[in-house]
Amino acid sequence: MTTEFDIVIVGSGPAGLSAAARAAKRGVNHVLFERTDHASDTIYKYQKKKFVMATPDVLPLQSDMQFAAGVREDILGTWDAGLDEHAVNIRYNAEVTAIEGAKGDFTLTVNGNETVKAKHVIMSIGVQGNLRQLGVDGQDWERVQYQLDDPLEYDGETIVVVGAGDAAIENAIGLTEQNEVIIINRKGEFARAKQGNLNAINGAIENEVIECYFNASPARVEPGLLVLKTPEGEAEVKCDRIIARLGANPPRRFVEACGIKFSSDEPSALPELSAKYESSVEGLYIVGALAGYPLIKQAMNQGFEVVETILGNPVRPADEALLEERFAAIEGMAVGEVLEAIQNNVPLLSHMSRLQLREFMLESRIHRVRPKDIIFERNDFTNSVYSIVDGAVDIQINPNDPNEVVTLRTGAFFGEMGLLSGRRRTATILAHEDSILVETPRRAMLKLISSIDAAKRVIDEAAISRQIQTHLAPNIDPALLEEVVSTATIESFSAGDVMIEEGETTDDVYLIRSGSMMVSRRIGGRDVVLSYIPAGNYVGEMALLTEAPRSATVKATVAAETIKVDAGAFKRLLEREPALKSEIEARFRDRLVQNVEVEERPDSGDIIDFLVNQGLGEATDVLLIDEALCVRCDNCEKACAETHGGKSRLKREAGPTFGTLHVPTSCRHCEHPHCMSDCPADAIHRAPNGEVFIDEKCIGCGNCARDCPYNVIHMAYPPPPKPGLLQWLLLGMGPGPGEDKTPRAKPEGARETATKCDMCKDIAGGPSCVSACPTGAAIRVNPEEFFSITASTKSGRA
Repeated sequence: MTTEFDIVIVGSGPAGLSAAARAAKRGVNHVLFERTDHASDTIYKYQKKKFVMATPDVLPLQSDMQFAAGVREDILGTWDAGLDEHAVNIRYNAEVTAIEGAKGDFTLTVNGNETVKAKHVIMSIGVQGNLRQLGVDGQDWERVQYQLDDPLEYDGETIVVVGAGDAAIENAIGLTEQNEVIIINRKGEFARAKQGNLNAINGAIENEVIECYFNASPARVEPGLLVLKTPEGEAEVKCDRIIARLGANPPRRFVEACGIKFSSDEPSALPELSAKYESSVEGLYIVGALAGYPLIKQAMNQGFEVVETILGNPVRPADEALLEERFAAIEGMAVGEVLEAIQNNVPLLSHMSRLQLREFMLESRIHRVRPKDIIFERNDFTNSVYSIVDGAVDIQINPNDPNEVVTLRTGAFFGEMGLLSGRRRTATILAHEDSILVETPRRAMLKLISSIDAAKRVIDEAAISRQIQTHLAPNIDPALLEEVVSTATIESFSAGDVMIEEGETTDDVYLIRSGSMMVSRRIGGRDVVLSYIPAGNYVGEMALLTEAPRSATVKATVAAETIKVDAGAFKRLLEREPALKSEIEARFRDRLVQNVEVEERPDSGDIIDFLVNQGLGEATDVLLIDEALCVRCDNCEKACAETHGGKSRLKREAGPTFGTLHVPTSCRHCEHPHCMSDCPADAIHRAPNGEVFIDEKCIGCGNCARDCPYNVIHMAYPPPPKPGLLQWLLLGMGPGPGEDKTPRAKPEGARETATKCDMCKDIAGGPSCVSACPTGAAIRVNPEEFFSITASTKSGRA
């Protein structure tokens, strides 16, 4: 039997639901095919009570289906009600297995044997495809499953969770309330997890709430038993249930079988689409995540727009007004023309689809600058990346001579070094002529380079050249660095990974581009820390210059990336450039002297080790207290509370101590702030002087507090208005100066929001905790001051 429709929608994700609702409202002969027995399968498979965001907040919803941020169950219920309200023709348990034909005459095969005719097809199948299975003998045991709805459904069982991503971790943590849980990680760490989930799983393993098998993988399944391959051989794990969270295979094979072309062979490539979502097959449209719009609100807008497009009705994209506002600096050009100019002129941004670029530009800003306008200054603590759409900028490469510049022209980008290192700007950049620039904030740029491989390659190739020139060979003609740059590679290290082992015979040089390293040597039967090396510095030159085995071990203090410079290429450069060789040798001699001093005072190395373990390896600023000077007056806490509406953002007594050096509970203002990584409201920012702060957009989700590995972010209700000094003195109103610690009920209508140290960024006198300390015990330092602190602490020198 063949049935004919004007529009067939494949997949009932948010985009498909929105398209079907629009078709129904317009009275179009349509059908929505869903291969499962329920709508929106991806969200249906979220863990029970999972909170779903409605970002971007600035984007209006253009759909006949309703959507607002809320828990999974409420959203699914709203959509089910919307299907009924609009009388959507939806067929469940109907999997489309083939699409053939062309506009006006498509034939779809359903469940392998039924055919359906369509004039137009809208594909909304997402990028998840089919769930990956264990792929071992016995995987068909009835108690092997690949999803978890409600962890509380299981009680008193021994459950094995296989996987190392966020879904696996969230499932494992949720199951611990009533079950014994074992998690299987194929690698040695949970590298793909969000910071909050990473903290949770590591804590659960450390506290023996969850047992973990690292570097292990399933070998076979038997009823009640999972056999693992481990480095020590096979291990048998008795269990009542196995939950495998292994991701899914993308549906590229099916999509290509429909005749649709992809933009490239890259694994992250998306189908080629027009600005109206039409694929390379005329009449076949793609919306939702497969179109490059993974966010729910954007996908729903697409579903609405594509139906209007098919009907021949003019439709203004929901983001059009926002982009017009963003592009206001460019007069006389429509949104589409600006987007075309950006993609044609800027190679870094040319690898996105037009739809992805629209989303990208919602988070970016366009600037029109005049000659000599300052874009940013040396030592600023900003981390936006700029792309030159038209014009040119000058980079002042010599801080002592502003006329010594390098000019970048149309198509180039700059600012990536601050993005990658998380540290201060290394140069001042000014407009060379009238120019148009795109400024992209940190989060949007990180999303781009993590999702589009070609964009990451463009960034990396430029960054290698610029970082070698800036930090390793600043006075060398770039043309002379060609061999060094072309042979350099990027290497990544997790916290604790060894980059160089004492006694090795390697002689490559490593330039640290993000994170930091710690250098140690085996002395008297123990590891003595010799030095701390932050991003922007190099290490490894000693072995290269002396041709002797490595004299020390170098390991990452936090997650780090380095540029590995080939020893042969670098030696040839030094032979050609005696001035550079002399500079490297001078640095080598300084390090030898420093190492000897530390070897004579190994306890100073212990302080470095202690401070690094407290997060100073990734800090840009941290509060320290010399307990030999501290009189326990708590003026620091009181001043903090007075500055921040009655709520102190530090705890003096909390935190570890080494000798007389105390690290209280206060923000480290990390180079790459963990708290920023998962803030759905984009409420966490870095000020030009480096302060990491939370603005009024905070929605109280608590992700930042969970993500912070140092427990310095707290969720709190806003304190009530505090009486003035005279009201307190004359009338006894309020608790007086300092923090109001009186227990009080939740303010009516209020919600908890995140609070943390902002280094009193808006106060001219600097951090109140430091200025209020009567003895000078409280100081704020950055990692480069480690050695001065060590010297003053251990030898009494100021």
